[in-house]
Amino acid sequence: MKAITLTAPGGLDRLRLVDVADPGEPGPGQIRVKLQASSLNFHDYLVVTGKIPAADGRIPLSDGAGVVEAVGAGVTEFAAGDLVVSCFFPQWQDGAAAVSDFVHTPGDGTDGYAREYVVVPATAFTRAPNGYSAAEAATLTTAGLTAWRALVVDGGIKAGDVVLALGTGGVSIFALQLAKAMGASVVITSSSDEKLERARALGADHTINYRQHPEWGRQVLEWTGGRGVDKVVEVGGPGTLEQSIRACRIGGHIALIGVLTGSAGEVPTALLMAKQQRLQGLIVGSRRHQQEMVRALEATSLRPVIDRTFPLAELADAFRYEESAAHFGKIAITIG
Repeated sequence: MKAITLTAPGGLDRLRLVDVADPGEPGPGQIRVKLQASSLNFHDYLVVTGKIPAADGRIPLSDGAGVVEAVGAGVTEFAAGDLVVSCFFPQWQDGAAAVSDFVHTPGDGTDGYAREYVVVPATAFTRAPNGYSAAEAATLTTAGLTAWRALVVDGGIKAGDVVLALGTGGVSIFALQLAKAMGASVVITSSSDEKLERARALGADHTINYRQHPEWGRQVLEWTGGRGVDKVVEVGGPGTLEQSIRACRIGGHIALIGVLTGSAGEVPTALLMAKQQRLQGLIVGSRRHQQEMVRALEATSLRPVIDRTFPLAELADAFRYEESAAHFGKIAITIG
């Protein structure tokens, strides 16, 4: 079967389309999945460019969706023909966060989904939402579930809340869509007026060009009448955190889900304390969270925004497109 492998120490020119052994038939508790799609995340980019070291020959991509071809003994949750989507943390099934590394994360600590077939424990996948394409389902593993956990599981969003989402990448666009589906108002930022116009078309109530307004926290406060937003989906990290704290209301919730501006930096602790906010770091979610999200997506008829699709053989070009930051929403990969 075909697969993409990464030669250490990484780099987009070190991605190779190769033939690898077929995984065979599923054993007890396992399923065989014919993979049809994946999608790109910043975490995947860090792996393939060597910023997160990976084993030589690693198969990248943490997101995978496809059709079950066969089930092993004891598997009752799935049947042949089911469309399924992978879990970012296969070992975190339920309960409180129980993982702080990527040792078992596909595409990082273990081989990922840039390949045609996998045989894995049934618990490494959930069913996809009814009516979704494989490409749409593949956007849920990382970006969709991160936004869901930030707003719903940990953020406790409710109708009437005001949400701030930074940028127009996969997580932020999912956050915009989820928040609007749940009756919240949304403020979103970008450096592109064109992208902000697209965000307004998706329902954004207020948009801010952060290049034109570098103190955008003040803009958010003005728009909310000085109160601030209830929830922040913070993807930037140290370069944006101060403005997010300023934009958030007293007692509000800031979900720190990304490090696009760096992995370390100063935190205005006095301001955070004065505003008595809850700053919470999080990485994706559990299998149970994903199952709950799938039910919610079916109930709301929400569909992911896919900017552009590349075939597996052009994975390096897909990452170059991600690198350009030209995308709005998700970049999908077709497999097979």
